[in-house]
Amino acid sequence: MSAADGSAAFDALRRAMAENSEEPEGPARNARAEQLLAEAEKLNIPLAVIEALGHQLKVYNYSSEKAKMFVPFARLLRIWDEHPEDFDEYETHSLHWVFKWMTTGMLDQPHVPLAAMEKWLGEMEHRYRLAGHSERAVRSAEYSVAAHVGDLARAERAYTAWLAADRDAMADCHACELHEQGWWQSQNGRDEEALELWTPVLAGEFTCAHEPHAALASSLTPLLRLGRLDEARANHLRGFRLVRSMESMRGAYADHVEFCALSGNEARGLELLAERPAYFTDDGHPRSKLDFMSVVALLMDRLTEVGLGERAVPGPAGRSWTAGELAVHAREAALTLAARFDERNGTAHVSERARARMAQRPLVERLPLGVRATRTIATPPVTVPASAQEPDLPALIAEARRLSDTLQPNAVEAWAAVGRAAQGVRLDPRDRAEIADHAAMDLGPAGIELFEQAAELYTEAGDPGEALAARTRAAYVRALTGEVDEALAAVAGPYDEILALYAVDGTGVPQTASVLMSRARILMRRVHESGDEACLSAAESAVREVLALVEGRTGDDVRLAARVAEAQTMLAELAARTGDLAGAAELFMRGAEGFVAAGLPWFAVEYEARLAGLRHHLGDPAGTERALRAALEHGGPHLEAAGRAQLHLQLAEVVGGTGLAEEAAEHALEAAHWADEAGDGPTLGALARQQLGGFLLRLGRWAEAAEVLESALPDLSAETHSDGAVVQALWWLGDCLSELGEHREAAERRLQAAEIARHWPEQHDHATLAHLAAESLGAAGLPAEADRAYARAGGLWRELGNVHGLIRSLRARAWLALRFEDDGAGAARELMADAVRECEAALGDVQADEEARQRLVSELGHTHRQFGDLLARSVPEDAEDDSIRAVLEEALAEVAEAIAVFASLGDGALDARTGAELAAGWLAADLSRPAEAAAHARAVLDAYGAGDGTTRFRRDVDGGTAQARRDVDDRTPQTRRDVDDETAQARRAEAEQILGLMEEQEG
Repeated sequence: MSAADGSAAFDALRRAMAENSEEPEGPARNARAEQLLAEAEKLNIPLAVIEALGHQLKVYNYSSEKAKMFVPFARLLRIWDEHPEDFDEYETHSLHWVFKWMTTGMLDQPHVPLAAMEKWLGEMEHRYRLAGHSERAVRSAEYSVAAHVGDLARAERAYTAWLAADRDAMADCHACELHEQGWWQSQNGRDEEALELWTPVLAGEFTCAHEPHAALASSLTPLLRLGRLDEARANHLRGFRLVRSMESMRGAYADHVEFCALSGNEARGLELLAERPAYFTDDGHPRSKLDFMSVVALLMDRLTEVGLGERAVPGPAGRSWTAGELAVHAREAALTLAARFDERNGTAHVSERARARMAQRPLVERLPLGVRATRTIATPPVTVPASAQEPDLPALIAEARRLSDTLQPNAVEAWAAVGRAAQGVRLDPRDRAEIADHAAMDLGPAGIELFEQAAELYTEAGDPGEALAARTRAAYVRALTGEVDEALAAVAGPYDEILALYAVDGTGVPQTASVLMSRARILMRRVHESGDEACLSAAESAVREVLALVEGRTGDDVRLAARVAEAQTMLAELAARTGDLAGAAELFMRGAEGFVAAGLPWFAVEYEARLAGLRHHLGDPAGTERALRAALEHGGPHLEAAGRAQLHLQLAEVVGGTGLAEEAAEHALEAAHWADEAGDGPTLGALARQQLGGFLLRLGRWAEAAEVLESALPDLSAETHSDGAVVQALWWLGDCLSELGEHREAAERRLQAAEIARHWPEQHDHATLAHLAAESLGAAGLPAEADRAYARAGGLWRELGNVHGLIRSLRARAWLALRFEDDGAGAARELMADAVRECEAALGDVQADEEARQRLVSELGHTHRQFGDLLARSVPEDAEDDSIRAVLEEALAEVAEAIAVFASLGDGALDARTGAELAAGWLAADLSRPAEAAAHARAVLDAYGAGDGTTRFRRDVDGGTAQARRDVDDRTPQTRRDVDDETAQARRAEAEQILGLMEEQEG
């Protein structure tokens, strides 16, 4: 092979290794590295073999086959010892750098003797000293060995020496060092100190291939222990996205499974296990397998503990597993591995840590995450004190009567307890009547006969009024089943009788009010069914009859106060049906206030929710918010999960509309959690997750938002949630993925959304999504696909008459053509010229709308400016000088057009104009026109002022006399900027740079 051929083959090998480095971690990448080493060995170029060995070592290290990296390292070290001259500067650095991986990597392999590790540690220290490196990396490695075997005193000494030594080229990156330092603090019970050390890593200030991935995972349990639950949730959602696809991060993945087990998210923990079945069996890195099997045992023990030991769970391939079976298997596997490490180390430290990890108890009953979740563990039953398990029957009756007289939520349950305790006991008719009455209330439609029995018992007890009330309750239940006419017929007799009794003082206000209210409720049911004017009138008369009886007579009777409040809400509903929404809102508010004043806030919740809906319809966001907050407050522990979810979701939308995205996200999170608790995860829960994702996006929490939105999408459907909700979720997810640099995935989501929006009558969203998809495709390095998407968007913008979108799509296509097409300069030039023509044509069509005209003028200026930039960048490096000059002349002419256009817009386009002036200055300099370049630079300085508050002098580039620069204090408000304006400062600095260069040329 000739030297030229060998050089070309070596270049091809390097490109192949670079491409392989970008492939996903795993056996396929490792196998390719092995092939490339074989190819390198055929080139008869020592450096090619060295680089291929280094590449192989690195891909092994970032995979589950870490044990394989010792062989290529040993070969590299032998080559170094025999022929150090074959290593270039980079490979020399790399060899010493990976020495650290070998020394600490031996810790992860229990078959490597401890003596061998100590030998390599000494070898590392010797070689680093010879190479002139600091001992920082050596002491870090010594700390790792000591911490692993449990020699805490030596670990602390090495830790201190590590931090004291100078950082040099061999020190681990800041992110890795801070992560390890924080881990040590956490292991020693200093969680606050650990999190303080991790802060810059978690914030993204320091990053590397495995950070902040690992630090996010390590932070989870310390955050739970400290009660910093919001941070724990966020770090789980962010961190899991980072480690999900990285095969080499089984230890960090285990931390996320552990977090699920300790935070009441067992179902999500099972989902995580299902995503990585190979983690159960990969043996290339025993230490991370120990970590993984330990947390599997922890999770399975938790499921078994709560009675789910027979539940099917994901486990090692080849058979099915229950939680109980996997718990036994995982514990045995973890302890077996731990014993191998301890045998090698001569201590019990690893086994002790593994047992402690598996023995952890949940730190939170349940921490809502916002992602899809199935409740795996039932709420523990309320335990009754032993002294209360055999209560005194008279005391039970007294308590039940107190609860029912004050309308407490658990009155029915209290009377049921009386019934159970009274088995075989002879009770008086009154007690038996109340037991039957409340049992009927609990049965709904099936309780009609029991109401009748209760009526007979009330009669036997000498309370004919309460007997009539029980019969009307039976009639109302009949109305609830749809038999409204029959219910009205059934209530007619008791209604007449109660009024007659009341007239002769044969019964009291409470009993009479009960009958009248039941009749009013039945008439309200008829309104719901027919809604004609006669029904409305009859219902209103019945409700007002209740008020006429009760108002002013409630005293301390909670039941009567509740009648007044309920009557107000009935009138509110009737007002809403007649279109008097303001009146209905007022009545709902009075009814809710009545329940609260009576000490019955839980009854107010339904009506406060109705009030919120009316306030929203009336355009009163503040009133809507007040009503929703009141409903949540008043519902307290009595709110059912579904109702709580609805209220939180409504409040999220209202609060989010006022710009309070942080609080809105909290309510959306609560809505998702309670929807899952209610079993409404695929319906209401999906909508809550969609909203939560949107609010997190608004807060710039891209990774969390993406995780939540991806969780929502499988349940969102056009049939249940509307296609608009699906498109919005895809749109938001595309935005998140774009911010995260996942451009191909962003394009996919945006194209999915565009395909749905393609069928909508209004096409603006379709056009916008196509345009955004094109941006993502371009950023993903798919120029042909991006061009097609821009062309599609451009066609839509044209149909919509949106010239701004059309022009921007043409400009984007021009840049794509220049960057990615062979000989694309001509196509790029034509597309940019089309953009100019479209803009000029639109300006000719603009009528009297001055704002629209100014926007178009600005668009024209930006198009000329981009045209100039594009032309300047289109010149081939090997072009003739005359050809280069001609293109630069064209570019300068376009930028000059841009300056003129921006100047016509006045102060509103000051930054755009000065940017074009500077571009023109550089082009003039390239064309060897120093006077022209200096003139453009001075125009910028004139626009912003000198910037330092003093009179400045500069000699004309053409040799003219010095001229005074305008003093900053003479600037007028309309044409000058504050000297602290960043844009102004940057533009002035660049202008000064141009002037300085022109002076040098002149000199």
